[in-house]
Amino acid sequence: MMDSVPRIEDPALLRGQGRFLDDIQLPDMLHVAFVRSPHAHAVIRGIDKQAALEVPGVHTVLTLADLSEVLTGERLPLGFGKAAGLPADITPFVLCKDEVCFVGEAVAAVLADDRYIAEDGAGLVVVDYDPLPAAVDCRDAMADDAPVARQANTTNLLATFDVGYGDCSDAFHRADHVIAVALKHHRGGAHPIEGRGAVAQPSPIEDRLTLWTSTQMAHEVRALVVKMLGCDEAQLRVVAPDVGGGFGAKFLTYPEEIVVAAAARMLARPVKWVEDRREHFLSAIQNRDQYWNLEIAVDHRARILGVRGEMIHDQGAYTPQGLNLPQNSALSVTGPYVVPSYQLNVSVVETNKVYTIPVRGAGYPEAAFAMERLLDKVARELGLDRAEVRRRNLITADQMPYELHLKARSGSPMLYDSGDFLECQAQALAAADYDSFPTRQDAARADGRYIGIGIANGVKGTGRGPFESAIVRIGRSGQVFVHTAAMPMGQGIATALAQICGESLGIDAAAVRVIAGDTDAISMGLGGFASRQTVTAGSAVHLAAEAVRDQAIDIAAMLLKTTPDTIVLKDGRAWDRDRPEQTLTLGELAEAVAGVPGYSLISHTTTSDAKPGLEATRIFMPESLAYCNGCHVAEVAVDIDTGAVTLLRYVVVNDSGRLINPMIANGQLQGGVVHGIGNALFEKMAFDKNGQPVTTTFAEYLLPTATEVIDCEIINMQSPSTLNPLGVKGIGEAGCVPAAAAIASAVEDALTPFAVRIDEIPITPERLVEHIHTQSSTSR
Repeated sequence: MMDSVPRIEDPALLRGQGRFLDDIQLPDMLHVAFVRSPHAHAVIRGIDKQAALEVPGVHTVLTLADLSEVLTGERLPLGFGKAAGLPADITPFVLCKDEVCFVGEAVAAVLADDRYIAEDGAGLVVVDYDPLPAAVDCRDAMADDAPVARQANTTNLLATFDVGYGDCSDAFHRADHVIAVALKHHRGGAHPIEGRGAVAQPSPIEDRLTLWTSTQMAHEVRALVVKMLGCDEAQLRVVAPDVGGGFGAKFLTYPEEIVVAAAARMLARPVKWVEDRREHFLSAIQNRDQYWNLEIAVDHRARILGVRGEMIHDQGAYTPQGLNLPQNSALSVTGPYVVPSYQLNVSVVETNKVYTIPVRGAGYPEAAFAMERLLDKVARELGLDRAEVRRRNLITADQMPYELHLKARSGSPMLYDSGDFLECQAQALAAADYDSFPTRQDAARADGRYIGIGIANGVKGTGRGPFESAIVRIGRSGQVFVHTAAMPMGQGIATALAQICGESLGIDAAAVRVIAGDTDAISMGLGGFASRQTVTAGSAVHLAAEAVRDQAIDIAAMLLKTTPDTIVLKDGRAWDRDRPEQTLTLGELAEAVAGVPGYSLISHTTTSDAKPGLEATRIFMPESLAYCNGCHVAEVAVDIDTGAVTLLRYVVVNDSGRLINPMIANGQLQGGVVHGIGNALFEKMAFDKNGQPVTTTFAEYLLPTATEVIDCEIINMQSPSTLNPLGVKGIGEAGCVPAAAAIASAVEDALTPFAVRIDEIPITPERLVEHIHTQSSTSR
């Protein structure tokens, strides 16, 4: 474990010196407002631009036809390459061609002197729509006579696949108990505090375009824009400025980014678009709906014999990057438990809603909710304690490394390389005073209060490959640089990478300058997603820094005329341990190998094996995911008159391997839990029967705020991973995986006298009151 050093990102942000996308102001810049569909499904019969073009300050109105002269295609390429078995016509259009498939889909772009004028112009663009029936509920959309989500479809069933192993038929035949659940996970958004946006600036002198975009993956944006514009990588620089959160919403290239880049190239002027919050509700990616029907087979001791069932996943109108969300959900159901057999059939269905890809947690919270709901029901029906049922089924420490009978979507084996799941749960129960809770609960009920406690375990695959690269360089100024494609977006990754580099070079994190999110700074990289960056970018930085350390020690030994084993790097200098007065700065070492024309390196009087420059590039390629795990215990109070749920206490015991910065790690866990609270109690993207979104402001779509969030009691276990040189596992999504399941378990426990069962999230007050009243009426 390293130290909880202050974040190097914070001084600029606290002084108001951060540079976010909307802070970029360029001369002669045009601003974009998009004309968006008011219909969930309709044919476009025509677009009349005339009234908009007459507005003073409006320069042009662009449709897909107008952009065709600078684009290589009408649709975006499928992200991350061609996914096996998927058709070619499933990705979004740059702008709608002749059909709109969800409310908010962009039809045209108005470019004006400022955003206000552009919005006025957008309101005057007349689109002749011919409305069509919409596919709204993914379950209904599977019917043979259901409206198709896109006219090119003959069915809304995009894909179906099976995940599993073992003999489920035999397991269920031998079972002493078979228990079933039917569950629903809501559709929700990512809602980072900063929305999407892009600024493109053409440079005729360089024959080059610079695209600033608020993204989680600058290099992937460059790859797709290069394809769409038909240029090469040298003609496009993509830069992510300060990014105000991502959570999955910026984990892809959007049509709007292509429009901004294409328009700038076409008009030879800078072009800017910044998303407003309503646009985010309507057109930024969303997460799930999912419907699960599951059965679990257990023996007389509540030991799991098998799990089987089906899941229906709402993909939305398009598929921008494959089926990673439903695949993740299907592959992670078994979680930290021994499950001898497993079988799940997955149906991925298109609907007339905005497309879905992973939001924080990426399918793992949904799977954890499913498994934990099953285990709670096993405990209830067999008359056992919920924690005891889990204890009997958790993978034990002496079973590590534990290989699952499944393969990740990459084809690599799924392996838990380290961890002690039983100890994790034991520590969480002890910290939460779990054993004494029945006494507290009885006392509360006697006082007319209904409190409950819930427990949930979870695992999360982190450090997803295939690689990440890093450059560590010491300049002649003595400044230490880290160049990385990792993406800082509020989570403190720049600090973590600076600490990793500083540990090798004997300097403080504050002395390291991290340059990230710029395709000019490093040629290859993947960016921020899947809790991967400390594992992948951190390992790459570590390997590069160690190489630079070795170079610096060798050079210092040559200059100080000693052997490398006597050289120590500390406080920005190389010291001779045996002669402390003999010292050189890192800048002097870099200067020594910078080269003088016509002379050998080091000095004109010395012949050496030294190589030019003090820098190293390394690529780290993980062989497998590094799985973190955690146990959450939630204590809640439920007001039976209003249905309001109040969190009283929340305990997290988490194991993400070696911690680089415990303060940042705890912040990530707390933030993940907040996301889980939102999933459990508040967030729901609702649509009416015609596919019209009905939660398009924060007055209707609720987020947890300071009054609903509780300070978590966090305990960090550290089981170093064997899969990377740092021993780390990711932590950014760990907090949200078991959270909704733990809260649902606690609410259900609080309402035991009313036999309320939680099978859907979010758990809304009105639904709780309805359940309470229904059960009260039935009991009378």
